[in-house]
Amino acid sequence: MSVASQQVGLRPTHAGAPTAAYPSPVTPSVQSSTPATATCRVCGASATGKFCSECGSSLGHSRCAACGVDLIEKARFCYRCGLPAGAAAPPSERATVAGVSLPWIVATVALLALVALVAGQRFGASRLDASAAFVGPAPPGPRVPDIGQLSPGERAVKLYDRLMTYNDAGKRDSVQFFAPMAIAAYQMLGDLDLDGHYDLGRIGEIAGDPKLAAAQADTILERNPKHLLGLILAAHTARRAGRADDERRYLQRLVAAEQSERAKKLVEYSAHERDIVTALDEARRTVRR
Repeated sequence: MSVASQQVGLRPTHAGAPTAAYPSPVTPSVQSSTPATATCRVCGASATGKFCSECGSSLGHSRCAACGVDLIEKARFCYRCGLPAGAAAPPSERATVAGVSLPWIVATVALLALVALVAGQRFGASRLDASAAFVGPAPPGPRVPDIGQLSPGERAVKLYDRLMTYNDAGKRDSVQFFAPMAIAAYQMLGDLDLDGHYDLGRIGEIAGDPKLAAAQADTILERNPKHLLGLILAAHTARRAGRADDERRYLQRLVAAEQSERAKKLVEYSAHERDIVTALDEARRTVRR
């Protein structure tokens, strides 16, 4: 299932060269020498000239507050990281505004070049294996691929991966900031497969929306009562709700279903292998008690 559409960005237009000014033979025109004042789109300070005197940012093209890339004229969202134009970055992102360095560029090119090689059937398009996106150790901080070249399904997955990275790093403000965008991205895809329902449920779980997480777990288990990701999500939601007996039952079902479900070699099991291994280790410890 896929919604294959891409938005075409507008190229910035440039005004023609200024015409020469000829003085009037009667009354010469007097032009003001007072420089125009602008508001820096990065730090919000008032500034004049070509660069902000407070943070050094360009006062020409608007710039993304999260990843620092110059935005296309009249763009509503950053083509690289998806942040709405004009929005402020969460505190944990502001320290990396100027940090789009050469390793990031190399990693982004490698990611895009490997799309065709690591693609799996997902939302009718590709789901990229996060570990295969880079050669060697991943650079510090979140990945910033050019989302303008991805399908809607791939953009949703990228937002999911980004949220999980923030959650693992303990960046709660960034999780809360990007979670609504990720939820909207998945909801726009329409009828999700079980993989998509798990992603949406996990987003709800880490963003503090237990109803969303529980609804996705119920949907998965209704379609497949032994689905490993559905049982994991259901156990997590039961724990957060303080229902220890329900959590234990879901973990028991998880251990019992492991062998038969893994034999199916589902795409979502491969994509979320780390979640499954972690949950099974915990489930076995719980069941032995």
